[in-house]
Amino acid sequence: MAFPSMIFGLLLLSLVGGGFSEDEASPRGCGSFLKRPFTALCDLDAVWGVAAEAAAGGAALASLVMVLVLLCRLRRIAEPEKRSGVAPLLLLLAAIVGLCALSFAYLIELDERLCIIRRSLWGALFAMCFACLVTQGVRLRRLVRGARSPGGCALAGLAVGLATVQGIIAAEWILLTVVRQGQQACQYQPLDFALACTYVLVLLVASLVAAACGLCGEQSQWKCNAAWLLATCIASVLLWAAWLIFYLYGNVALGLSSTWDDPAQAVVLVAQAWLLLLLHAVPEAHACLRPAPQPSGPDYFDTSQAPPRLREASFDEDIPLSHRQFGENQGFSFEDSNTARSGSQRNGNTGTRPSAPFRSNVYQPTEMTMILNGGAVSTAPPSAAHTHTHTR
Repeated sequence: MAFPSMIFGLLLLSLVGGGFSEDEASPRGCGSFLKRPFTALCDLDAVWGVAAEAAAGGAALASLVMVLVLLCRLRRIAEPEKRSGVAPLLLLLAAIVGLCALSFAYLIELDERLCIIRRSLWGALFAMCFACLVTQGVRLRRLVRGARSPGGCALAGLAVGLATVQGIIAAEWILLTVVRQGQQACQYQPLDFALACTYVLVLLVASLVAAACGLCGEQSQWKCNAAWLLATCIASVLLWAAWLIFYLYGNVALGLSSTWDDPAQAVVLVAQAWLLLLLHAVPEAHACLRPAPQPSGPDYFDTSQAPPRLREASFDEDIPLSHRQFGENQGFSFEDSNTARSGSQRNGNTGTRPSAPFRSNVYQPTEMTMILNGGAVSTAPPSAAHTHTHTR
């Protein structure tokens, strides 16, 4: 047995114990450490009990591991959109553990206190699960529309408020039938039990509608979460439809006794726990813990990144000689452009740097020009200086 099943077995052993003979022979597989009413937990002749116990223990253990992982990595979830879904997810995982624990109540022989536990917790735990699905559907609907999601505490409070209604319904049903009318807790009609779960079905339909609305929006990154939620709701509707048909009409149609009700209810609890765990809890936890995608382009506001390198080339190379401003002879232009390039690309302090495109258009006199002008710096090209001399 799994560790959670051992804990819940000890708790039920403290609650249910009297009224059964302990000197009867133990079933095959139980040995001498388990007596009635807990023989279904280890009876190898009733294999369904052992299989349901193992499946319930595995689901409860997986849920507890996911709770620990989410709590340990909660500080790493920085996005508010992802962080808002953690609280309803934790509440759902706690409800899944409750479903797995309640399944052990159907592996134990009936007792008055055990029947009260069954009738009060069945609808309340399912209502908590489906209320969490409703809140997740509301959250995803707002995110798909591009709006801001409500906070995690607000969503968890909404789920608890929706599930409290079913708790009040179950409490009133028990008070009216057991306390006021004096009926035994284990004596009730299957139709009454199904009618007491009407509000649970309302929550299930509401979660289905909310998940379907979550697929309609502009933000496609949240539609995958809505698709998983819709698959969970559809699978839950099919499971509940199959259980209600078998619970209300199956035993009569197949000629089975009412003793098959307990195995059917235990299987529904375990199957619903695994559906919620695999189709919703695991994908939602993966979406919350997945790191945000890194930006593709360089972030110029991030000082930790190296600045992009500039193009170390002269802008003069892109300007053809035919577009020069001054009509100089070919030898003077070649010498002048080489001088401008060498002067612009060499700098003793800052190294190489690109020269400005207007540097090649500025007239720079050479040594020969200064000798011809008598040492004076001329601001005009040599052709203009010679023309002025001949005019004189």
